[in-house]
Amino acid sequence: MVTRPIVIGHRGAPGYRPEHTESSYRLACELGADAVEPDVVATSDGVLVVRHENEISGTTDVASRPEFAHRRCTKTIDGERLTGWFTEDFTWAELSTLRCVERLPKTRPANRDFNGSEPMLRLRDLLRIVDQESSRRGRYVDLVIEIKHAAYFLTCGYDLGALVRAELAATGWADRMNRITFECFELGVLRGLTDLRGFGAKLVFLTEDRGFPADDPTGRSFRWYSTRRGLKYLGTQVDGISLDKKSLLKRKMFGGVRVSSVVRRAHRRNLLVFTWTLRPENVFLHPRFSRRGGKAAHGHWRREFSLLMRSGLDGVFADHPDLALAARDELRR
Repeated sequence: MVTRPIVIGHRGAPGYRPEHTESSYRLACELGADAVEPDVVATSDGVLVVRHENEISGTTDVASRPEFAHRRCTKTIDGERLTGWFTEDFTWAELSTLRCVERLPKTRPANRDFNGSEPMLRLRDLLRIVDQESSRRGRYVDLVIEIKHAAYFLTCGYDLGALVRAELAATGWADRMNRITFECFELGVLRGLTDLRGFGAKLVFLTEDRGFPADDPTGRSFRWYSTRRGLKYLGTQVDGISLDKKSLLKRKMFGGVRVSSVVRRAHRRNLLVFTWTLRPENVFLHPRFSRRGGKAAHGHWRREFSLLMRSGLDGVFADHPDLALAARDELRR
């Protein structure tokens, strides 16, 4: 029997190690995460690498590498103008020489102790790690694969959906679709994976509190998908919706915080409902749950986590899987 909500190690366990590193993923498994979530982007030679974004100056030491100084450039990705270094401008052989660094050094200064100690991972590297950890722990650790900037990469000549399919087939994971959830902020690439639902895979549409999907020609906002009409439409396209935590937590009229009715309304459409991301630091908590000590200090995270979980969510993404599991266990008791 699956315990709800499932706890998904968001990029591993980045509350304790730099995100998307081998140690981060192994620690998430050790802490008991039900699944782990890699973000995938592509290299110039079509290799899928595990990174939060295709711009990597904030998560690797590329900016300190003189041999790559000339690769720094400015691009517009999904409407946002960014300057830095981008995975699609490097081969995997080049990226494999880089080392990972902490993305949130002010919030998680302890993680800086691990800067430079680990290389980037390919998706196939992560699949191997999950296989090893599942075997070691005598339980399956599942996968939630987030495909990043699919429409943008398509303009560069890379079909991320096709690349993911090929990687899963090459590593034996094509036969384990019942352990995989695919998610994206764009519906287009998810539609291209619809046939995999017949083999047990789940498709989940990611939404933000603000903004618009990069591939939606209708101009419908992310918020539209949480409306009655939006949820009805999603029910014909995917298996679930993953909501920005900020869009779920609402102020009550006379104080306090409640969870939006969207969870209940989505369930009526037989949609799974996830939320991202549970983090204990004050800077990430709803103001109602913050406490003294500064932005990096842990606030009343247990209250926020429990409030969200009591709403009936099917899954939560967490940077500290152990804390999310502790909140879930308290609810069960």
